[in-house]
This record gives sequence, C-alpha cells and structure tokens, in this order.
Amino acid sequence: MSRYYYRNSIPGFAADPTLSILGKLVEKHEFALEEQQRNAWIAQIELLKTYLAHVTGDIIFEYTIPRMGKRIDCVIIAGATILAIEFKIGAKSYDSHAINQVMDYALDLKNFHAQSHNQSIIPVLICTEAVEHTTTFTFYSDGIAKVLLSNGTSLAYIILNAQSISRAQPIVVDSWINSIYKPTPTIIEAAQVLYQKHSVEEISRSDAGAINLSKTAKVITEIINQSKLEGIKSICFLTGVPGAGKTLAGLNLANSWYNPDKEEHAVFLSGNGPLVEVLREALARNEIENAYIHGQKKQKSEALSKAKAFIQNIHHFRDDALNSDGKPPIERVVVFDEAQRAWTLKQTAAFMKIKKGRSNFDKSEPEFLISVMDKHTDWATIICLIGGGQEINTGEAGLQEWFSALKRSFPDWHIHLSSKLTEFEYTNGTTLYDTQDLEHVYLHDDLHLAVSIRSFRSEKVAAFVKAILDCSTEAAQQLYTEVKGTYPIYITRDISSAKVWLGSKARGTERYGLLASSGGIRLKPFAIHVKNKIDPIHWFLNDAKDIRSSYFLEDVATEFDVQGLELDWTCVAWDADLGHNGQEWLYKSFKGSKWQMIKDEDAKRYLKNAYRVLLTRARQGMVIFVPHGNDQDRTREPHFYDETFKYLKALGIEELM
Repeated sequence: MSRYYYRNSIPGFAADPTLSILGKLVEKHEFALEEQQRNAWIAQIELLKTYLAHVTGDIIFEYTIPRMGKRIDCVIIAGATILAIEFKIGAKSYDSHAINQVMDYALDLKNFHAQSHNQSIIPVLICTEAVEHTTTFTFYSDGIAKVLLSNGTSLAYIILNAQSISRAQPIVVDSWINSIYKPTPTIIEAAQVLYQKHSVEEISRSDAGAINLSKTAKVITEIINQSKLEGIKSICFLTGVPGAGKTLAGLNLANSWYNPDKEEHAVFLSGNGPLVEVLREALARNEIENAYIHGQKKQKSEALSKAKAFIQNIHHFRDDALNSDGKPPIERVVVFDEAQRAWTLKQTAAFMKIKKGRSNFDKSEPEFLISVMDKHTDWATIICLIGGGQEINTGEAGLQEWFSALKRSFPDWHIHLSSKLTEFEYTNGTTLYDTQDLEHVYLHDDLHLAVSIRSFRSEKVAAFVKAILDCSTEAAQQLYTEVKGTYPIYITRDISSAKVWLGSKARGTERYGLLASSGGIRLKPFAIHVKNKIDPIHWFLNDAKDIRSSYFLEDVATEFDVQGLELDWTCVAWDADLGHNGQEWLYKSFKGSKWQMIKDEDAKRYLKNAYRVLLTRARQGMVIFVPHGNDQDRTREPHFYDETFKYLKALGIEELM
C-alpha cells in the first residue's frame, strides 16, 4: 500500500497543472475511478491552489491510515505543525460524523505514527458551502487541537497562525512520510480491513516492543502448506495473553485462505455469540458504505450473507455437520476462536439430548469438531485460539479436553504448539499430554503471543490485572507505577464522577462504556442492571446519538457481552460477588435474597476470570467504581465493598476526585 498518492512543496503544487496532479492521483488510486471522486479531487486541487497562494510548507494528498483502511484527504506540514484536512465538497453544514472522522485521523497519527508522537496536530474539516467559523486553537494535553471548522477561506490564516505559535524544530518531511507506523486496530477495525483483502502486516504493529503477528501467520501458513503438500491433518494451538492479537491472527488466517474462486475455503468459528453478531454486522455495514462511496448500491441481506460465510457461530457449524450424512465440510482450514470455551462431554451430551433429541451423543465438543475435519480423506488444518484464564461459564472444557480427544481418538494428527502451553493459566495445573501418548507434537515459539497490543498505551496492563487477581500486591504496585503514566487507571466510589471522566477522555469515535460482572446483582441501586440484556450490535456499533449504544452509559455489558471485543475507555463496576477481605478474595453468588459463598473451585475460577475479562477490555484507560455499602441493606453491607476499595487503593491506584 503506497503511503500517499501525491506530494509536493506548496509552491511546487501551485505551479503543477491541475490535470498533472489529477493524473498522479488516478495512477495511485486502487479502485475504479468514479466520476464523483474525480470531480472531488479537481475541486480540492483548484480550491487549495487559491487558498494556499501565499503559504509555504508541504502538501500530501491521500495519506494512508492503515488501521482504518482509509486515507486522509490532505495533509499539510507547516514548520513543526501537522494539519490533517478532510474535505466535504458542496457540504453546507459541519455534521458530527465528519468532525469525528477528521479527529480520528489526528488521533491515529498521534498514537501510531512515530514521527507525529511529539508534534502538534490540527484536524481541519472543510465544508465548502458552509458558514465560516472562528479559527481559534484549543489544544488537548497531547498536542492535538480541537477540530477547526472552515469553508476553506481561512485555511491560509490557520496555517500561518500555526507556524507562528510553534517553537519546535520544523518537521523533516521525508522522514515524516516514511515514519515507522505502528497501528493497533480494534478487532472490529481489523476485521473490516482484512475483509477488504489487506494483509495483517499493513494493520499490525511491527516495533520491537510487540510480538510481530506476521511471524505467527507465517508459521501457521507453513504448517497449512505442509499439511496440504503431504496430505496430513494438523492442529495448531495459538496462545496469548488477553489482548495479544489472537483473534486478529485468526481472522487474518481465515481471510487469507478464504478464496472461493480458487476453491479454497476457510472459516472463522466462534462460540462467542456477541462477537459473531458484532463482527458480521460491522463487515456488512462497512461493505455497504464502501459500495456507496464508489457509487454502487449493495443490499444489506447480500452483505450479511457474505459475512456469514466468513464468520460463523461454532454451534451452527456443529449443527450443519450433524446433518451432513458423513460428508466432510467444504472448508479445509478452520479457525476456532476461544477454543478453551468449547463444551465438555457432559455439557454437550445434555444439550444434544434436550435440544437435538440425540440421547446417545458421546463426544465432547472438541472431539466432535475434530471428528468433523477428520472426515477429509487427505488434508485439513484446525487452528485453535486459546486465551489463558478466559473460561467464564459452566461446561467450558478448557484446553485439557482438546488433548484428551486427540489422544483418545486422533493420535495420527500432527499437533503444533508453544512451550508456554504448560503454564497454569492454560492447564489449570494438569498435564496436557505425554509424548508417549501423542507421537506428532511440534513446538514453535511463535505460536504464543506474549505482549498485549490491545492496551497500546501500555503493554503491561494484562500483567497488572493478573497481579491484582492473584493478590500479588508487590507486583501489582510495581506494575501500576509503570502503566499509570501512559494508561490512566483510577478508582472511585461515585458512579457519576466515573461517567463524567469517561466522557471527558474520549475524542472522535473513541468508544467508552459501562461494564460489570454478570453476578453483580446488587449494583442495581446505582442503575446498573446486569440482568437487562443488551443488544451487542447496537451497543458496540451505533453512534453517540443512539440511546442503545455504549456511549449513553445506561446499559451495562457483562463479561459474556464483551469477551473478545474491546472499547477505548471503560468503567468497571465492582460488586460484592468478588470481594476482598484484606487477605484474599471471597467468592459469592446472589441466590434468592442474599449472598452465598461459592465453594466449587470451577465456579470460583469462572468468577475470577469474569473480572479478568472486564479489567482487560479498555485500550486506553479505565476507572473502577466500587460503591459504598448501605447499613440499612443487608445485601450491601459496607464491609462487602470497603475492603475491596482499600485493597485496590493500597496497590497505588489513584482515586478519582
């Protein structure tokens, strides 16, 4: 992907004939050129030649934003200042969507473009038929200005004023254009960009501070090719800490092997209903939007149908296999997301008996899913994405059952994994396999993703959360001092303050929301009702005008809604289901009208993992709300909450004032 379509000094641009500039833009354009796009470029060129007649600097057209799969209409570098400009030719008003769009561009440069980290960035929205606005600079603490609104006539003034107020060294334009770009897309953004056939290298970080996802993709691709060449069946276990990019890697693999025209079929499967719904809807909406941009029309049903072939619910895949009369599926490559959450034999058998009328079903979900792919007479590859400490529901088998099934029924399959798979959070203290039982076992270091890239401001957030939940006080204190400078974490006992803080942090389309454990029944007095089921599509995808969206902070999402997904900023509401007593965690569930202690070790693990999920959803920062108790309410006695608050504060977490 070319970094830009056209660049020049502003005087050079002014002297360059319009048709020559247009020709260079058309040459680099990756799509069929629509008349609307051609006319927009001509209008931009002519207007900028007029607006910039007495200005110096450099101008760049269509600078790429890989994370979003988009390009900035125009970037102007004037001295030490970067102007990101979005044009709306013929627009008579400044709508919020366009304002958010150009702010998103500025944020992307600031966060992920190395040469922009320490520079002032001014986002400018030009609506050519709108009323001119006052051009006053107001900068946030990170050097990004609030979006300036203009019809274009004040552009020269904006640039000259920006040059006059900056005291920094001028930007070296060649260095800026070729700067290291370290994007960290949300899983929704990643799915959309990969779906358009971009590569994972274009949208993933490549710096030394993060594991290079392309290495993982290369290893698994080699395993698939070897399986195909030698006619063998293989299974890969890709592990990683929360937010390390497992789902991104899985989507990339499924997408790269999904070429129906070449009779190559692959599918991304997940038992996570909200994730499947949100990703399918996001892909469909994005495809419709892209079609509209290029002057085409696409039906929602058509776009959704295509997305459903690429991303499927694992249970629907299972049901299709049950009705296939022994035939293998069309897919040779299958990615199972959150494979540790596949069902045990007991859970699967109960479901089959009650829901499917099959009383003699004798396979766990892992064994059945492997058996489906084993129907191929020659080769097949399964990629299992495994999150450590992510089992959150009764009947989830964990990793052990996959290996038990392989040992019991599929000893000829070739197994690929990393040495990290022996750690407790993946094995729960059990031995997964013995080389005497499984002959074809191969270790690859690149099948483990050790660094979180979700929290791009600090890669140590996952480790900090683990230390909190493990009651490793000293480790948590040390990690907090390391993350707090770049990844703000606060604690409060006032839900109103938490909501105000969230609203003050988010800019552009950065998403924020309210999270709580599904067992947080006694948060209801604070209008946090965990039993009120959200629609994840509306909650995760709709904008700030929709009361059903996360932005309104009226509907709370639980661990079941958000696992595998993420937001930029979160408020995690902490109830008495997981309460600290000054020494350790107490595990409770609310039954009838009172709290009861949880004794089952699996249930304790699920509850602890629920909070692990909730505390690792934010990409940029979070506030933890621990309510005050109430002496008059025996279900909310003050000591249920006070000790938890004291524990978290003793770790050094600052109180929100």
